[in-house]
Amino acid sequence: MTSNDTLQRLAQIIESRKAVNGGDAEKSYVARLLHKGPDAFLKKIGEEATETVMAAKDIDYGGPTPALKGKFVGEVADLWFHSLVALAHYGLSPADVLAELERREGTSGIEEKALRKAQNRAIQEAAEKP
Repeated sequence: MTSNDTLQRLAQIIESRKAVNGGDAEKSYVARLLHKGPDAFLKKIGEEATETVMAAKDIDYGGPTPALKGKFVGEVADLWFHSLVALAHYGLSPADVLAELERREGTSGIEEKALRKAQNRAIQEAAEKP
């Protein structure tokens, strides 16, 4: 079993919790998040991102103890989970993210950032034209 299999299985479970697939907001945390809409799960992503940063800082200041590493991994798992909920809401899957990472493979991060910046600038300029 690969990590991609785990992500795909989890994505399928999340997909099954959508209201259109019979997800019950009274019985499922994921269904409840999806029912509340983007504000709910996006807020959770923000919270989990902050907790991930704080857990990493705990390692920086407390040393790489097994407990602190475990806390960090748990926070990253929470962040990934809530990101998977957002992906499902927007009709995307882990495969879409993996494809993007594969597309970027072998590309300098500096070059990638510059390319995205240029693309965003072109989009803004096109939007500003009458």
